[in-house]
Amino acid sequence: MDPTVISRVRLRDIVPDDLPRMYEFNLDPDANRLAGTIPRSADAFKANWESALADSNVVAKAISVGDLLTGYISCFKRDDSYSVGYWVGKNFWGQGIASRALELLLNEVTIRPLYAQVATSNWASLRVLQKHGFVIQRVQIEPADDRYLECEVAFLVLE
Repeated sequence: MDPTVISRVRLRDIVPDDLPRMYEFNLDPDANRLAGTIPRSADAFKANWESALADSNVVAKAISVGDLLTGYISCFKRDDSYSVGYWVGKNFWGQGIASRALELLLNEVTIRPLYAQVATSNWASLRVLQKHGFVIQRVQIEPADDRYLECEVAFLVLE
């Protein structure tokens, strides 16, 4: 981790001009493999984010290092509980950006418990969550659907 990079990580509101770059992050095959996801089409991606940004139950932030968009992070209502999720562009992996972004989000979002789920093969993301106090509740095989591949998923909670 580069302390210079970490000190420059900021969360800011997502603006419409961010969506094309965020969509590019969504297409990365390595990121999708790690996350166990299937990339959304451009229309589905845009609709998802327009809905999320209009939803008062969603806190969605762009992750930037300086002025450079590096990913996004959100807290959203799923069923009757709140979950967190994030996506960092592949070119920015391994620099502590996701960890710092999660720290910043957890300072802003004080709702507890918070939940997260991550493919167990995505050890880096699992480590980020655990570093910030998330504890694995259970691990199970999740079936494939239109957004996710069949994979083993860890379900975590932050009390």
